[in-house]
Formats: sequence, C-alpha cells, structure tokens
Amino acid sequence: MILRPPEEDDAMMPQRVRLQHEAAVRHPTSIIGCQVRREPPNSTERYTRWINQLASDQLLTQVFTSHGPTVVMPTWFCSREWFSHVGPFDEGGQGVPEDLLFFYSHLRKGGGVVRVDQSLLIYRYHPKAATHSVLETTIWTHRVRFLEERALPHWAAFTIWNAGRQGRRLYRSLMAESRRKVVAFCDVDENKIKKGFYSYEDSEERPKPRVPILHFRAARPPFVICVKLDLTGGAFEDNLRSLHLQEGRDFLHFS
Repeated sequence: MILRPPEEDDAMMPQRVRLQHEAAVRHPTSIIGCQVRREPPNSTERYTRWINQLASDQLLTQVFTSHGPTVVMPTWFCSREWFSHVGPFDEGGQGVPEDLLFFYSHLRKGGGVVRVDQSLLIYRYHPKAATHSVLETTIWTHRVRFLEERALPHWAAFTIWNAGRQGRRLYRSLMAESRRKVVAFCDVDENKIKKGFYSYEDSEERPKPRVPILHFRAARPPFVICVKLDLTGGAFEDNLRSLHLQEGRDFLHFS
C-alpha cells in the first residue's frame, strides 16, 4: 500500500513515519532520511543512485558536492526540539537554497545524518520545480564557503584533482588564504599535464601564482576532487581506489 496524494506530488510508504521515528529516537540530533524511488524512473539516474547508495560515513564526507544535502529534503525527519535548535528555514523567497542552508546550519551545530535504507518515498521529478529557480552560481558560492569553513582549515596544503574548467574555477573561487594552500592540480589528461602549470592571470599578486599540473599518481594528497562521479564508466573511480586513500581524511569530493 502507498499513501497517494495528487499525481504530481511525492508519495510516501505507510511505514515511513514509524521507521524514521524509530531512527530519530536513536539519533535525536540527526536528520533522518531514507532511500527513494524516482518517478519517472530514468529522470535523474545518477542523482538517484547517489541518493540511495551513499555509505553511512559518506553522508558526512560528501556534503560539499553539487548534489546538495546527502539525504534529500523531501525525506527529512527530525524532532521538533532539534529543528528549533537548528533554526527556521531561510524564508528569503525564490532563489534561496533554503534546504542547503538549513543542512549546513544543522552540521555546524553538530548534527548527524542518518538514512533508513528502505525506499520510503516516491520522489517525483518536476522540470519546473522551485529548486530549479536557484542559480547555480548561488549554490556554488555557498558550497565553496562551506568547504573553506569546514574542511580546508584542517589541511596545511592540498591538491585540486582536475586541471580543467571545474578545478580552475574552484581555485579562482577560493579566498586568498585558501588559494595559497593549493600546491598542485592533478589530472589524467596528458595535454593538460604537458602545459606544466596553471597561471592565475587575474591574480593581483606579483608574481602571479603558477600552480604545477601533475599526473594524479605524482600528486600528493589530500585532494579536493572536482571530477563528477559515475560518468567515466568507472575509470575515475578505479584510479582513485588504486591510491588506497581514506575519504574525508585524504580526499573530499566537490563536484
């Protein structure tokens, strides 16, 4: 049995509240999510796999990616007491990523993230949903600032994995203090590696920063990875696994 609202809305399974409440009792300072079934099934295949397949530790290590909160907002469940402690949603209106901002505030206050590993929600894709009104540049800025706040202070130096457009964009978006910690870019593209370095031409520093571009096997962790997951037929993931690194300590995903 499925509790069915109007066809255009999400629909939850009847056991959802019970199972998420049980998890919330065990984890009173966590946001509790669940796995989902996407409708239409092929609308966001990569995103849906990410929602449903993150390991429990990745619910905290992959909070910087472009996918947003590691448990999607329509699945959220938490106590009223914890919600009040974190604070209300930002009601700034259209164009404000209120779920992302609440999620970041929740993490800043020491909140956890837990997922019930059952599909408890039919999560419908709407091309005209309000989510799409939030500018990518707005979300990017929040993500970069959160990365600088939560992760980069723990590293004296780091490498950006991707010498292409996304990696360079991250480098340029960093505050000067964070940018000075970037010791190299790394990549697999021989054409990029042969260039030898990336010169930040817009920098006001003199001399202008010149950041080496290395093959990923010659680079040193920790890495901020600006390569999208699940897009290379497993080639990128195999390369990353071959280094025997620990996510969260030795690398973080940003794309």
